[in-house]
Amino acid sequence: MSEKSPVNWEALEAKPEFRALLAQKKAFIIPAFIFCMLYYLALPVLVGYYPEMMKTKVWGEVNVAYVFALSQFIMAWVLAFLYVRVAAKWDKAAASVIHGLE
Repeated sequence: MSEKSPVNWEALEAKPEFRALLAQKKAFIIPAFIFCMLYYLALPVLVGYYPEMMKTKVWGEVNVAYVFALSQFIMAWVLAFLYVRVAAKWDKAAASVIHGLE
């Protein structure tokens, strides 16, 4: 059984590739989080400040508020799909940065 050597975190952190990877992650995660929170909080704000608009019937008894609420599920799945695609690239980049140390 072979023992893996521990990662030298100080050397890893000093690499420009590692810092670039962190910057890429930050550039995706922070805007995605802000968008998600604004989209999520828009429903109660819109219902509170514009109740008549949100009561507008779209199809049968389904109103704008219901459509917006259901769109949040779609938005969450799309955001999750995008995150998985981007995170796969980050994993490859992280592996190349870590293996570059060895």
